[in-house]
Amino acid sequence: MIFARFMAIYGHKFKSCFETENEIRLAKREWALSLEGYSESALVAAVNRCKETLAWMPTVSEFLAILRDLQGDFGLPSDTAAYHEACHKAGDPASHQWSHIAVYLAGREVGWFRLRSEEANQVQPVFCYAYEQLCQRVRRGESLHKPVVKGIQDQQDNTTAQFILEFAKQKGITEDLLYYLTKPKGTQIRERLRAQAQLQLDAQGFKLQLPEDTSVSLS
Repeated sequence: MIFARFMAIYGHKFKSCFETENEIRLAKREWALSLEGYSESALVAAVNRCKETLAWMPTVSEFLAILRDLQGDFGLPSDTAAYHEACHKAGDPASHQWSHIAVYLAGREVGWFRLRSEEANQVQPVFCYAYEQLCQRVRRGESLHKPVVKGIQDQQDNTTAQFILEFAKQKGITEDLLYYLTKPKGTQIRERLRAQAQLQLDAQGFKLQLPEDTSVSLS
């Protein structure tokens, strides 16, 4: 529907944006993925705004900006703003007043420790993907709810996170060196990350053997 209207509105200008039928086919697929979750009425309103204000067919990002300008994007912050909020509040997510529940849920899905400890180029794409999936649900009219934490839920994860915080503070090292403890015991990735962290620690001049598990006494 969108490309048919753009063709009618922009004529030869629309055709000049694509050299081959294959380019049009690829563009349609990308637009469909980017606009998933928006209602037909919202898309019609955005196309009408384009007709009134743009001399050339908009790019995907320009069209999304028009959609969000018209609808406010349901109160959803941009993916970059959402990522920064999630990282900034990852230390105590339960007490933060989130700008939107989707930001909290995306952070929870990715993992608060990952958001605190991993480099942005590693974890930000993962967060943005999870956040966009939640945004699409919101745009389709679905209500998101913050899950109720039950008694013993995620006890092991909480225990590991607490151990990492206390051990790092006690030994004067950074938490990211203990990231390997969040991986399943006995796995190659855990052993590889631990070996890398030990080498990094040795290079910094620490005379400290990193623990293999969280059973080490902190007293």
